[in-house]
Amino acid sequence: MRTTRTRPRTRTLARRVAVVAASATAALVLAACGGDGGDGHTAGGHGSASSSASSPTSAGAHNAQDVSFAQGMIPHHRQALEMAGLAADQASSAEVKDLAARVEKAQDPEIETMTGWLKAWGEDVPSGAEMPGMDHSGGAGMPGMMGGKDMAELEKASGTAFDTLFLTMMVEHHEGAVEMATAEKKKGAYGPATAMADDIVTAQTAEIAEMKKLLGTS
Repeated sequence: MRTTRTRPRTRTLARRVAVVAASATAALVLAACGGDGGDGHTAGGHGSASSSASSPTSAGAHNAQDVSFAQGMIPHHRQALEMAGLAADQASSAEVKDLAARVEKAQDPEIETMTGWLKAWGEDVPSGAEMPGMDHSGGAGMPGMMGGKDMAELEKASGTAFDTLFLTMMVEHHEGAVEMATAEKKKGAYGPATAMADDIVTAQTAEIAEMKKLLGTS
């Protein structure tokens, strides 16, 4: 009789473990697929996962400021990468080349992370083209953004002329990023976004000081 009672318990326990494991696996699969659903999730980001290390479901709710931050900072970073990419062949200063390499190393992964957030939230991810409503002729749509004329001038420059122009433009570009990140720190709700904003403020403020020193303006 003792053996007869034990076997049903064992089978029941095994069945429960299997059900729990299957449920957990299904939840993970659904969460991974949630980012591409485009189901219009707004503040809260419930039921979706991000391509970043912290998903919206695990890191807390987001708000409109978080969305604005990611949608603005992605093209802002892209322009910084475009500027930095020119330095390898056109800069004459080793310091400028090193700075440009650090900009690329830091900002490219941040673009990927912010893209993951927006997909998980069901929000639009800015394309590689100009953002709608952004005045590239004057850079009025976003702090620190260079206009097309500025970028064309940088593309044509080389040697010490490139170094000076690159540093001057990147100081302004970084200052714009710091302004945007400061707003996110104050008004954002999503933990990973405000943490990234804090990192941007710290890193880019230090780089601004570095660039001003190279320019001899500090």
